Formats: sequence, structure tokens, C-alpha cells
Amino acid sequence: MLRDSLIFQEDLYAILQNPAVPWKYLRNKTVFITGATGLIGYTLTCALLQYYLTSAGNVRVIALVRDRKKAEEKFADWLPEAQEALTFVEGTVEEPPEIPCMLDYIVHCACPTGSSYFVEHPVETVETIYRGTKQILELARKKGTSGVVFLSSMEVYGEIRNRNKLQESVLGYIDIHSPRSSYPEGKRLAENLCCAYAQEYGVPVTIARLAQTFGPGVDRSDGRVFAYMARCVLEGCDIRLNTDGSKENMYLYTMDAASAILLLLVKGERGMAYNVANNETYCSVKEMAELVAKELGDGSTAVRLNASQNGGGQYPPAGYLRLDVSKLEQLGWRPTVFLREMYIRMIAAF
Repeated sequence: MLRDSLIFQEDLYAILQNPAVPWKYLRNKTVFITGATGLIGYTLTCALLQYYLTSAGNVRVIALVRDRKKAEEKFADWLPEAQEALTFVEGTVEEPPEIPCMLDYIVHCACPTGSSYFVEHPVETVETIYRGTKQILELARKKGTSGVVFLSSMEVYGEIRNRNKLQESVLGYIDIHSPRSSYPEGKRLAENLCCAYAQEYGVPVTIARLAQTFGPGVDRSDGRVFAYMARCVLEGCDIRLNTDGSKENMYLYTMDAASAILLLLVKGERGMAYNVANNETYCSVKEMAELVAKELGDGSTAVRLNASQNGGGQYPPAGYLRLDVSKLEQLGWRPTVFLREMYIRMIAAF
């Protein structure tokens, strides 16, 4: 179980000690989390449960899950110790069940993941993002919730052809005729809906535009490129990229994402978007692959490119996503784990 991992225990201790997280505002509150069994939702839920157990925070988490039995299995190492603090409600974000109690805060994490899914199911991708976000915003409006965070993505920036730092007001080109664009366009639409609910109904929703996030909790079989690279060095095989590896991104550690979300939940400005990323992780996909092979492998792993395949249309277009995180940093947030250590900690928890 992940909770038994020394790495994850260190992460939980660190977030409880993080001065940027406004824990006192979460005391005696109820937090509703969608996508609680996903990577970020799970990490966030565990942080709140740890606060409940060790800091007398008396926080309560209501987790929206598709399958209660699977959720109970995933959180089995927290039960029964924290059973009074964790309640599962079964349903989907498109058609959430009735929640009878008051909800002080909401974090909307639920969303389709995986480039192949976006390509194969573009209709479902857009529909889930839009309808799910609308339902959660309507729930927040009816409950008079004090704070909502919608998890967006750096992919909303689209194709950027320069390395300038991207402030939240800058957006690039997205090919609306590509099925793969169902994800970034869906996120853009959901962001606009958040702003509309903030302006028209006063819903206190804040948008967190996350860089690609990983760390403990990523399954070894995960199909995303960061997990694939880790598997390659563990198995001693070459890292083969189906692109030229030139796309440049920033990355984010799971517990750093959780601390930013909790900060924005309380301190974020209504209707505003915030970039959430680690400045020091900016690199190309090729450079990241080379770092993993050199720093974490035994010398038997090489990086091989196959640009002719171009990812089969599954990947975002090449470009430069160098996010400006100064607005979030002004609230007091700082990343704590950097790229090499992100890989070390993820692999240690496999």
C-alpha cells in the first residue's frame, strides 16, 4: 500500500509542515473531491486525512467515485483509522448523486486522462469535461461553497512557438479540427464556464493550470511518457520516442500540486487562473529522457528518436510551454521537489 511507503510518508509530513498551506482555514471543514482515486485526487485526499489524524484538524472528505468497492480497496490502508473523516459517494461528475450535507470547499479533479483516449473518444472527452464541470459549479452555487478549485492543464496554451514565459492571459493556437484537441479545447471551455459562474453567480472558483504532474502513486504500467521512461531504465531497455523529442514542457511533483491546490482553495482569486509548475524542470522531452537514462539507469539505456511517426496524432503539437508561476508564488507557494528527485521518488514508490 502506498501509505506504507517511506517516500509517501515523508511527503505527507512535508505538506503538513508547508507554511504556504492554510491548514487553519480547513479545520472543521468539509471538502468534496471529485476524481479522488486518480493521482492528484488521491494525493490530495491522503494529505487531508493525514491532517485529520495528526493535527486534530477535524476535516471531513467526501469523495466522489465511480466504483465504491474499488475506492475502498484503494484507501484500505486509511480505514478504519480515518473512516469518520472519509465518506465515499458513488456516481459520476456528469450525473452526481445528491449530497445532503454542506460543502465548505470543492476540488474538481475528475477528468479523462491519456492521449489515446482523447483521440479515440473525443466526444466523450469534451462532454465529460464540460458537463462534469457545469454540474460541480452548480453544486457549489447551491451549497454556498466557500471555495472551489478546477484542475485545468497547461495544454490550454496550445501551440506556442517561442520560449517566453507564459502568463495566464496568453493563449496559443489549437487545431480545432483535430480529435486530440478535444482535451485542451474542453479545458478551455470549462475554464470559461468557471469564469462565467464566478461573474454571474458569484461562485468562488479558481482555476489551477497544472503542468504534467507525477510522483508516488503513479502505477508502474501507466501509459504516459514519464512512467514509460521510468520503466525503461528499470528494465534496462532503450527509451524510444515516437517524436523528435523537441517539445519543451515544465513538470510538477504530486505533493507540490496538492499544496498549490489547497492554497488556491482558500487564497485564490475568484474567476482567475494560476499556473502551477516547477520553474527548474523546464526541458525538452528528449532532454528529460536523456536525464532519466543517464542519472537513473545502469548505462544500458539509450534514447532513440523516431520523428517520422510523429506520435500517430496522439500527442500535443511541438512547442514551448514555459509557464510563468509568479502569480502563484506571490501567494507564498514554492515547489519543493525537482525533476531528478521526482523520478527517484516515483520509482521508489512503484
